[in-house]
Amino acid sequence: FAKRMQSKAQGPRLVRHTLYVATRRLLAVSSLGVLGVAALGACGEKPKPPKATPTVAVRAAVKGPLPYVIVANGVVEPNRTVAVQSLVSGMMTHVAITEGDEVKQGQVIFEIDPRPFRAEIARLQGILAKDESAVARARTDSSRFAALAKDGYVTRQQLDQAFADVAAFSATVAADKASLDKARLDLENSTVRAQISGRTGQLAMKAGNLVKAQADPPLVIINELRPVLVRFSIPETDFEEMRRRSGLDRPLTVRITPKVGDSTKVIAGTLAFIDNVVDKTTGSVLLKARVANETSALWPGQFVSIGLELSIDSSAVTIPPEAVITTSTGTYVYVVDGGIAKRIAVKVGRLAGNVIKVDSGLGGGEQVIIEGQNRLNDGAKVDLRKAVTPPSSVAKDKSAPAKSDSSVGGGAAR
Repeated sequence: FAKRMQSKAQGPRLVRHTLYVATRRLLAVSSLGVLGVAALGACGEKPKPPKATPTVAVRAAVKGPLPYVIVANGVVEPNRTVAVQSLVSGMMTHVAITEGDEVKQGQVIFEIDPRPFRAEIARLQGILAKDESAVARARTDSSRFAALAKDGYVTRQQLDQAFADVAAFSATVAADKASLDKARLDLENSTVRAQISGRTGQLAMKAGNLVKAQADPPLVIINELRPVLVRFSIPETDFEEMRRRSGLDRPLTVRITPKVGDSTKVIAGTLAFIDNVVDKTTGSVLLKARVANETSALWPGQFVSIGLELSIDSSAVTIPPEAVITTSTGTYVYVVDGGIAKRIAVKVGRLAGNVIKVDSGLGGGEQVIIEGQNRLNDGAKVDLRKAVTPPSSVAKDKSAPAKSDSSVGGGAAR
């Protein structure tokens, strides 16, 4: 009976043990199956291709002379301007010019009726002759009275009156001569001449009109166009740089480029005027350049771009501005050496046209990356972009304009 009860107590325990062993075997088989499937999947996956070498464009760092140029905006103005007005009143009888004519200094441009002025001269000449006769008579009387006064036949008062008459008539004659000179000047001014050489503007009077002396508007305005002046202003900081580099007495070169038309056309001029005060409202200094303007390329009122050349840095290193990378830690560029991109810290200076001056970090001649450097790391391998050769059909077509890829190295910096 005791053996039977022990057998009955061990039965459930045996069952649980059997179930536990079976479960562990099932889990082991499942794990092996999953690992096998993963291994089979890994064996069938294709390997990733290697990362492509980046292609970059380069430009050589140039070492050479670099002018220090101040850039400004300017306005052309005539060297001299004359508003021609009549100094006498009368009838306009002849207009010797047309609007827009080129005139020479002293050339007759208007004529006013001279007959009233000639008549006035004749009248004043008659008055002068009468007064001169009176002077002559008074002098004769004074001489006679002086001789009679010695013998007591003429009183002292009569003698003094004779001398006073001589002085009065002499003053009248002097006034008559002045009036005659004024009349002759009016006759001369009835012919209006050009005071300067230049180009005429609109005419305010035509033949047959009545002209009033010194009345507005003027008869015509003459602008001297050869030479002309170009007025421009520079900030006070640039003015101080100009004083430091060149002083105030040197005839600096000024290069003028019209804002409209051929932008490649540069006209040379010379600095001719520096204002003696800094404008308080703008903080700038007024300057003027004189240009010969022999071909009349510049016109009064025209807007132009100014380049004031102060001095030349004889051995400056320049690179394109797009090669410079600025971060919070500094400024640097990438250069290519043997197919490897190298990061070099630089100190940049002023911008001069389409190049920027490098004060330190480069010595000139380095191949500086100007495109594609933003995705590079120091020491990365790179490929250089090659210039695209134009098709033969385009190359043979001489009428097609030549093009150059400025993003590829080899371009010259101004």
